[in-house]
Amino acid sequence: MRKIKLATIFTLTVLMFGGITVAQTDPGVQSASRGTGATIINPSNDPNGFTAFFTNGLARFQEVESVSNSPQGNNGLGPRFNMNQCSACHAQPAVGGSGAATNPEAEVIANGIVSGSTNSIPSFITQTGPTLEVRFPFFFNSNGSANTSNPNGGVEDLYTVSGRSDAGSCSLPQPSFAAAQEANNIIFRIPTPTFGAGLIENLDDSALLTNQVTNLNNDLGISGTFNHSGNDGTITRFGWKAQNKSLQIFAGEAYNVEMGITNELFPNERPLPGEDGNGGSGDTGLVASCLNLSGTGYPEDTSNPTLTPNSAVLDDVSAFANFMRFLAPPPTGGVVLNGQSVSASAISTGSSLFSSIGCATCHNPSPGKTQVSNFVPALSGVSVPAFSDIEIHNMGSGLADNVSQGSAGGGQFRTAPLWGLGQRIFLLHDGRTTNLITAIEDHASHGSEASTVIGNYNNLSSSQQQDLLDFLRSL
Repeated sequence: MRKIKLATIFTLTVLMFGGITVAQTDPGVQSASRGTGATIINPSNDPNGFTAFFTNGLARFQEVESVSNSPQGNNGLGPRFNMNQCSACHAQPAVGGSGAATNPEAEVIANGIVSGSTNSIPSFITQTGPTLEVRFPFFFNSNGSANTSNPNGGVEDLYTVSGRSDAGSCSLPQPSFAAAQEANNIIFRIPTPTFGAGLIENLDDSALLTNQVTNLNNDLGISGTFNHSGNDGTITRFGWKAQNKSLQIFAGEAYNVEMGITNELFPNERPLPGEDGNGGSGDTGLVASCLNLSGTGYPEDTSNPTLTPNSAVLDDVSAFANFMRFLAPPPTGGVVLNGQSVSASAISTGSSLFSSIGCATCHNPSPGKTQVSNFVPALSGVSVPAFSDIEIHNMGSGLADNVSQGSAGGGQFRTAPLWGLGQRIFLLHDGRTTNLITAIEDHASHGSEASTVIGNYNNLSSSQQQDLLDFLRSL
């Protein structure tokens, strides 16, 4: 009897520890430097001298903006904003990336970026949580409920400049975040990484459309489409819903929306959606005391024709666009899991599984080669290893945010490029998780084009799932 009991205990022990060794685990954020954040430009093959523009753009991307009287001459912050520095939100694992482990939005009052009684830290902004942008999908009824017949979806900036010494008498309340949470009428977005963005910008529509034909040849229920510009009809490709056409527009919109700085693309001060005639007939825009706070007129960001060197002549938005345009794609790298290096063969197996179960149907290793570039040779005729088709797909009820942008509906999102995933902290469009397994599983819900693929993933053995996770963290 004793021998039987001991044998039984031994068998259970082996099974328990065997389960631990084969259970899949997200290797997590890879800390080793992979060289991310470098420029794609080869300085020895830069006939038009754009290396100087990349360097200048990188410096401006890190400058701290003020309302007025900045020693650096960067004026115009506010009257509402999310942060006062591009690189504060685009920081992981290098300047130009996504949100960092420590959220700067949780420190704005402590650091004196905003002060005064009108500002407080919203409950969803935490020091170790994701850097967030906030939207209300719908305007409100008079009783505080969401009016689902009146779509909103515009950005509700977290903070105001009220109380700052350089903000004059401008006094504005923060949006009604608590009421929006109570009405379940609030969604979040995290910053998108911008590494390799110049390659994506330089993909011709024909390359994307040809690639789409290949993608549609599947039996997985995947049927993506493209978002298009309302101006020239071409394919748009930047932002969580591929709503922005170019890096210039992407930068100009962010400057105006995220920092409240008017510019040559967006030359008018931005009221909140409910103040600009969208929420009711009584909306009259910003109050006069919150206009022209910089005292310099509009737009606040302009070109600078009298400055030298040449790169200094550009407006900030053009400089930001050049910085992002010339950022190299993030290099792949080795993976460490539980303190041990993952073998190259395991990562290779994971790559094969990624394709065989259908992940690559949307997350294409490359959607094509770039057109000839008039900027730098490094952007010409090269494959774009973004692991994205740049298409928008219906991701189902579990990920839907009820916000439409361009032709992308409330449940549609651009296939997020996976390059750089190995060093990304917060995952999915709203940063709801840091765990790659959770992010994968959340792709499956009612109406999602990815549900069959996630079913295939769940049918893999634990060791196969681990190989797939290791591969993803190698990107």
